[in-house]
Amino acid sequence: MIPFISFEDGDKLLDWLPLTDALAAGHDQPKADIGDTFLYRAEDTLLSRSAFIDGLGAAVKSATVFPGNPAKGKPMIHGAVTLFSDTDGTPEALLDFHLVTKWKTAGDSLLAARRLARPDSENILIVGAGTVGRNLFAAYSSLFPKARFQVWNRTRANAEEMCADCPGLAVADDLETAVRGADIVTSATMSTTPVLRGEWLQPGTHLDLIGAYRPDMREVDDTALTRSRIFVDSRDTTIGHIGEIEIPLAAGTIQHSDILADYYELGAFTRAPEDITLFKNGGGAHLDLMTARYILDRWKAA
Repeated sequence: MIPFISFEDGDKLLDWLPLTDALAAGHDQPKADIGDTFLYRAEDTLLSRSAFIDGLGAAVKSATVFPGNPAKGKPMIHGAVTLFSDTDGTPEALLDFHLVTKWKTAGDSLLAARRLARPDSENILIVGAGTVGRNLFAAYSSLFPKARFQVWNRTRANAEEMCADCPGLAVADDLETAVRGADIVTSATMSTTPVLRGEWLQPGTHLDLIGAYRPDMREVDDTALTRSRIFVDSRDTTIGHIGEIEIPLAAGTIQHSDILADYYELGAFTRAPEDITLFKNGGGAHLDLMTARYILDRWKAA
């Protein structure tokens, strides 16, 4: 029988830093072949993201988005990840969608921070008090256990609720002041207009951008980009797809050559002490595959 790894069963087995090691190792394999499919029925959506990596196998991550569900007391999003064998293509495991998404998204950003953030970073600002913000707190706490964490959110009550869930986290009252005092700024908002200004960034800051995923979405302004050394997790899932990168490219604000590397060039993820570094987390099914493989390996070893 094919095992199903639930969120509860999988989450307790995982650690952030070993996950980032697995993501780095995954990019030593041949480049992934990836593809996305969207199907619609009125307001409902079926999304499937697929990846094939020689050496890791294949994965299909499927999710249904039913906007009418919350009114019926049901979650809006349901999904699962199917992991297939690299040797004979047989299904190896079915994994909870939210389990893979949690660890993939925050782990993606943490791998970049291990390479681009200053090791002595002491002040970390989280922008956005949603589920992803909570996962970022957990991930960054594993790498910087002695750091001071703040969270800023447009609705202060949501930031206060997140602090209640995350001991050691404090509310930032003023965004500009918090950014100016931060060594690392990690942002996960749904904004279509920039909330972070480049003039606020101090030398040595690492900027981690997660929120924007559509062509019309941006979290930072042009100044942040022109002042920074720019890195992405994948050129294929960011360039031409996400407004954070594509809008300034189309306007000529930045050039393709300004995007210094993606994870298939991980050795180029370097910084000088005074550099401002900017990482765009664009995700992708190849990262879901690498994460699902890591989860299955830990589940088998338990």
